[in-house]
Amino acid sequence: MIDTGTGPAVVLLHGFPHTFRLWDLVVPQLSKTHRVLAPDLVAGGSALELADRVKELLDQLGIGRAAVVGIDAGVQAAVGFAFGYPDRVDRLAVMEAVLPGVPGAEGFGPPWWFGFHQVPELAERVLVGHEREYVECFLRAGTFDGAGVGRELTDAFTSAYSGRSALAAAFEHYRAMPRTAVEYKQLLGTGRHLEMPVLAIGAHPVGSALAGQLATFVDDLTTVQLDGCGHLIPLEAPDRLLAALLSWLNPKC
Repeated sequence: MIDTGTGPAVVLLHGFPHTFRLWDLVVPQLSKTHRVLAPDLVAGGSALELADRVKELLDQLGIGRAAVVGIDAGVQAAVGFAFGYPDRVDRLAVMEAVLPGVPGAEGFGPPWWFGFHQVPELAERVLVGHEREYVECFLRAGTFDGAGVGRELTDAFTSAYSGRSALAAAFEHYRAMPRTAVEYKQLLGTGRHLEMPVLAIGAHPVGSALAGQLATFVDDLTTVQLDGCGHLIPLEAPDRLLAALLSWLNPKC
C-alpha cells in the first residue's frame, strides 16, 4: 500500500492483474498537493463489499472524506463507495471499465476472460505454474503498442497473483459481478443519483462506454478521451492522466 503526501486525501484503486504499483508514475506528482492512498485490491468482491473495505481503510487512518479514483476492477469499488458512503466522497474519477448490469454500454461486449474467470475453480486450476505468462498477456494487451510494462513491474504484478489462493481471490472480482449487478439494480431502482462531481476517462478499448453508463445516474459528469492510449492509462500516459486529474481535483486552479 502507498500512503504518502499531505493535503486533501485521494484514494487510488487499481484493477486486475495489477497492484498499487500501477500508480508508480502518478503518485510522485499527485502527492505534492494531496495525501495519496493506494491500497492493494488483489482480492475481489462485489461493489458494495469492496466499498466497505475502502471505508475501513479510511476509518483506520482517521480520514473523513476523500476523492476516489478507480480503474478497471477498481471502478466497482470506487462507484460502490460513492453510492454507499456519498458523504465521504469529495470527487470521483473512473476509467476503463464497465458497470455490470447498468445500461448505457450496450456496444461494449464483455471480453472472453470474463466468462473464463467466473467459472468456479477453473481458471486458478489451469493457470497455476503459468501466472507470469498470463499476467504478461494482460499487460501487453493493456498497452496501445503491445509493449507491456517492463520486466521489473511485470514481475511485481506476477508475484501478487501467484498461487492458487491468490488467483482465486483475484477472480472474485469477476465472480462477484452478478452480485454487483444486483446491487446496482437495487440502488438505481430507487432513483439514486451520484451528486458529487464525476470524471470519466476513456482510452482503448473501453472508450466512452463507461461514460455512457454514468450519464444515466450522475448529475455532474465530465468526460475525457485519451486517444492513442491503451488500457493501462497510469503507466502509459501518466502525464495526460495527471493533467486531467489535477485540473479536476483543483477546479479553482
